[in-house]
Amino acid sequence: MRTLLLMLLSCGLIHAGTSNSLLDVSPDGKQLIAANRDNDSVTIVDLATRKVLHEIPVGHHPEGVSWVGGGPMALVTLHGGDQVVFIDTTAGKTLHKLKVENEPYGIVVTKDGKKAYVSHDYPGLVSEIDIDARKVLRTIKSGEWSRGIAIDNDEKMVYVTDFYAVKLHAIDLAAGKVVDTWSGHETQNICRHVVLHPKRPKAYLSHIVSRVTHTEGRGAIFPEVTICDLWQPKKPDDKRRKSIAMDTYNGVYVTANPWETALTPDGKKIFTVYAGTDDVNVSTVIDDDYVEMERISLPFKVGKNPRAVRVSPNGKEFYIFNTLDFAVSVYDVASLRKETTITLCQPPKSPEWVRGKVLFQTATLSGAKWISCSSCHPDGLTDGRTWHNGEGLRRVPPLLGLAHTHPLHWSADRDEVQDFEYTIRSKLMNARGLVPGPLKPKVGFKPIELDEKMSDRSKDLDALAIYTNSFNFRLSPHLSESGKLSPAAERGKAIFTNKETNCASCHSGPFYSDSKLAKPFNLHDVGTGLDDPGEKIGPRYDTPTLLGVYRNTQYLHHGKAKTLMDVLTTFNLKDQHGKTSHLTKEQKEDLVEFLKALPYEMPPDEVPNTVPYRYKDKMKPD
Repeated sequence: MRTLLLMLLSCGLIHAGTSNSLLDVSPDGKQLIAANRDNDSVTIVDLATRKVLHEIPVGHHPEGVSWVGGGPMALVTLHGGDQVVFIDTTAGKTLHKLKVENEPYGIVVTKDGKKAYVSHDYPGLVSEIDIDARKVLRTIKSGEWSRGIAIDNDEKMVYVTDFYAVKLHAIDLAAGKVVDTWSGHETQNICRHVVLHPKRPKAYLSHIVSRVTHTEGRGAIFPEVTICDLWQPKKPDDKRRKSIAMDTYNGVYVTANPWETALTPDGKKIFTVYAGTDDVNVSTVIDDDYVEMERISLPFKVGKNPRAVRVSPNGKEFYIFNTLDFAVSVYDVASLRKETTITLCQPPKSPEWVRGKVLFQTATLSGAKWISCSSCHPDGLTDGRTWHNGEGLRRVPPLLGLAHTHPLHWSADRDEVQDFEYTIRSKLMNARGLVPGPLKPKVGFKPIELDEKMSDRSKDLDALAIYTNSFNFRLSPHLSESGKLSPAAERGKAIFTNKETNCASCHSGPFYSDSKLAKPFNLHDVGTGLDDPGEKIGPRYDTPTLLGVYRNTQYLHHGKAKTLMDVLTTFNLKDQHGKTSHLTKEQKEDLVEFLKALPYEMPPDEVPNTVPYRYKDKMKPD
């Protein structure tokens, strides 16, 4: 029966809001809506006149947009505000803000405009929303780290992607649960989007591959597009999904950080945008269940940091959102010629911050264009991986609160973000760098970076530091309905601050870290240095902040602890990481609840350890 339902896709047509994106085109093709993530606004564009009609403030970090029916209502997800915003695109105003679960990302809407489905990044949910009643009807567990979302043409199934594992989950809406999963290879990583073929049972996922055992740029990270066969529920995953390496697909032309794909309404062409190399692939869809797609030409350059691509309902135009030009470009599908560019909003924050973000996002900062800073730190988060670096296993931490928790790296071998000039020049990125002239050469694992003052030597390098140091925290979703600690977390807090457990001696202050730039640095042996036989620098490490620790995919410098409970038990047998051996099972569970609840209040904007190279942008919980 399910196979029959999936085959009905062949009768469908593309309509607005069927897959998540920063862009959506109205069903009549007359208007476009764009989410300006850095400006906390959305822009409405008249596609006939190529003019902006409205820029509407909506709230913190809009990430998904969708038209409702034929309009004029549209919906916006606020990834940073935990809301879905209802807007009137004709009047250019907000109608309603609906509180939803944590981190809403993508949104799709049924053809009749009655229901919307929202993916939630953490903790991995889909919300079903009654649009007329403006309320959440139910939430459905959708696997972990749900970002990409698409609804099929008969509106019986919703498909959701796992951000870190690039799994595709099928949710049966009648049953209200996941009924099938297409699992990928362990190297596949960072998938924000899924789109369904309008006439065939196929799903297309754009993502990267992270080969953690390789530390040279040419072999570490590269782009892929994966096609899942939705009509083969009983075959092994390697028969139901196939991946196309978009580096070899394009010959010697290198692309990086594929962000999104789009199909023409007839399903004959597919577009793939690359946010790291500022270009787009245009390909022909091959109906053979084998080759799948064939490029029409080599990728061509678009604007800065393209993060969205949409096709007009009549299939004649396609639109690319170049987010760091703060503009949408209009292209002719037949000729691939650019017709115009429409500015959506003004650059936010400061010119230095914008320039820093451009450098952070672009793979052209690396020598061979395979990798950018954002490949491992997408929008300041983590890629969820532990890399086999020369110095040993190193889990990639998020950059949240970085401005206040220097020095950098687990081994505290850098004291300013500008020291990453050494990374830019290393085998990983293999580039000339942003500072003119030579640097003191690396000898083994000696932290020579600490001897070099890199700030004030390059405006670009300082801009990169300003952007990198500007990521803020958000309040934990693991708080009670009143926004305070739960009883279990309150008990855990008492255990954490108790002198016998001694957790707060290192995880101290408003950032729950004793990191400080004054030398000698505060480094600690917590008993994990010998867990990795390849470790070259340990066993003493810098204290990471515990704020936002609930969002980690793994723990400790080597990433071997899969849960917070593992940190307190399996990897703390000698009580070097705080004394926990005397705690009961219930007390340890309370302690975990407290850790998951951090931050339960926003930390200060500045502490004595705060560095000057940052954009001061106080983030209040929405």
